Amino acid sequence: MRQYNQQVDEWLRVPVEQDTPFSGPVLPPSGTASGSPVICMWDGATQHGSHSARGVVLMTRGRDTLMARGGQFPCIDDPVVVEVLALREAVWWCLENGFTEVCFEGDAKVIIDKIIRAEIGDTRMGAILEEIVSCFALHPGFSVWFVGRRNNRVAHMVARQALSLSPTAGRLFDFQT
Repeated sequence: MRQYNQQVDEWLRVPVEQDTPFSGPVLPPSGTASGSPVICMWDGATQHGSHSARGVVLMTRGRDTLMARGGQFPCIDDPVVVEVLALREAVWWCLENGFTEVCFEGDAKVIIDKIIRAEIGDTRMGAILEEIVSCFALHPGFSVWFVGRRNNRVAHMVARQALSLSPTAGRLFDFQT
């Protein structure tokens, strides 16, 4: 928790890159009120030959952290599949918490491009992409944006933290700030 808070503080001091889609007015923290626009940062991490994990962080448009979740995917070590699974988990987590206006930010450009173009194809992640694209079609308040690794550090840190957990310690953790 201490390491997470330190990473959030460091991340907030990093200037936002020009390609970040939100440069409008800052909204006040809104707890978990549905209907409030939020940013959902997501990332995956793999440990070759072992397991993988995901990190998801919900923030206000002003970049105030609302909630974070990390968890493991046992027996999956394909980085592309891990990234698309991490996004799917992020989408469902937002829906479970009542968020309908969400900008999903991630650093997996290939996946994001496929979602934006609705190019599912017959790939190792096709069925998962199809589920995500269908969900975005049903929820017009959802959007997805590419942000570089530097602007996705908080979600990456949560995923790495989940990856470092012992598989016997539990495969999912949530916390609020």
